[in-house]
Amino acid sequence: MTSSISTAFPAERILLGPGPSPVSQRVLRALGAPTLGHLDPQYLAIMDETCARLREVFRTKNALTFPVSGTGMAGMECVATNLIEPGDEVIVGINGVFGTRMKDVMERCGATVHAVEAPWGDVISLEQLKAALAQHPKVKLVGIVHAETSTGAHQPLEGFADAVHAQGALLAIDAVTSLGGHELRVDDWGIDAIYSGTQKCLSCPPGLSPVSFGERALAKMDARKTKVQSWYLDVSMLRKYYTGGGGGGRVYHHTAPINMTYALHEALGIVLEEGLENRIARHAQMHQRLRAGLEAMGITYIPKRSLHSLNCIHIPAGADDAGTRQRLLEEYGIEIGSGLGVMAGKAWRIGLMGHGATVRNVDLVLAALKEILR
Repeated sequence: MTSSISTAFPAERILLGPGPSPVSQRVLRALGAPTLGHLDPQYLAIMDETCARLREVFRTKNALTFPVSGTGMAGMECVATNLIEPGDEVIVGINGVFGTRMKDVMERCGATVHAVEAPWGDVISLEQLKAALAQHPKVKLVGIVHAETSTGAHQPLEGFADAVHAQGALLAIDAVTSLGGHELRVDDWGIDAIYSGTQKCLSCPPGLSPVSFGERALAKMDARKTKVQSWYLDVSMLRKYYTGGGGGGRVYHHTAPINMTYALHEALGIVLEEGLENRIARHAQMHQRLRAGLEAMGITYIPKRSLHSLNCIHIPAGADDAGTRQRLLEEYGIEIGSGLGVMAGKAWRIGLMGHGATVRNVDLVLAALKEILR
């Protein structure tokens, strides 16, 4: 049985959806480097440098910063399963699909979840959070989505850590669509645990989820009375591999995705070569260029506070949702995203992430949309 040519050699697309984002040739070449063993000294050196680069991009000194084997949802589960024990009370901000998922994941860990909700496209206010904390004084963890990919809403985090820590709780952040494309300062903002994904603003293939745990989070894990429900994501074991913690050197846990680590190492190198400030500014500039072009066509944004990396817009009246996206893909090779959840059929999501946030791509998608909608 042989594979078809179309399967063996997929077409090149201009990925301007909610992820994955375009991947540079440098990263793809790194992905194809010779595979080593997961305890080979050369590989461990590459892995250590990858973790060091992640600390720079997260802007943290957290020793326990590493790429979880799996996509962004694995990062969400890693944070939840390690920081929650059955019976814990937690607060989750819900204003889209991924806040809803966070609630589901935490409930599966045995938590009682108190939802703080905002309309899809809006953000959670500090006042809402403070009111929820006052109402639920036994809360041990607060989970907030920094970049809600389903709505394009950019969640402010100023003051959140102070409010959470004043009650003795931990702050956990979903930064899947913001790491490497938006301002994000783990240490300065008092974030205790955070996770992201490689396939968004880092412009690496999907397959790893960068995470970082601070001292408060580590103390919470060390004080657990029950085993972490997930063996694969149990940080008490993973840290012995990634940091050599425990005094006995590296301890085998699972076979790390060797070649994906190469790819992430190179992708992070590209981020740091450009400079975080420059990269964040580029994402902002491309967002403004796209926004100006869309608004000139009469197309409006859904969130009041929009992400630069993910642009969620109203589908114009009379436009064919699926038909427009199909023509973009077939005639121009451009992928954009459809609406999720309550926004299905009402929104398009245009991603400008990492390697894809360029003048060429912005102008191309604007010209293509203008021609199709005309």
